[in-house]
Amino acid sequence: MAANKELPADAGQEAINELQGIRQSIDNIDAALIHLLAERFKFTQSVGRLKAQHGLPPADPAREFLQIQRLRGLAEDARLDPAFAEKFLNFIIAEVIHHHEKIAGGSSDAAKPAAAPTSSASESGSAAVTGDPAVDPAHPAPSA
Repeated sequence: MAANKELPADAGQEAINELQGIRQSIDNIDAALIHLLAERFKFTQSVGRLKAQHGLPPADPAREFLQIQRLRGLAEDARLDPAFAEKFLNFIIAEVIHHHEKIAGGSSDAAKPAAAPTSSASESGSAAVTGDPAVDPAHPAPSA
């Protein structure tokens, strides 16, 4: 691993090995998060298609509010900053709404870059982040 350049020359091998082990754990968690997000977006794409088929709006502010409150509580229980968890969820919700708008054939403000997430998903607008293979052909789906 060539990433040891930031370590002082006198760093012990034990510290280097421990650092590499911790970083490997972080890398594994990051990979799991990506896979979980991909799985989550598969379900939200199904929701988007169902909403489009039945003329339902892409956003559901009441559901978004309840989800934010629920996940803030989970974050508190997990000793994660609830404000961070809310920002993260707002970003995800904005992306889901963007995808739902694309599925429904509308673009409205969905093509505009998003600002930093705000305190509620309904205020944050729609983020323009690529990467969902179901609506973004430039990012093909990974093989199952």
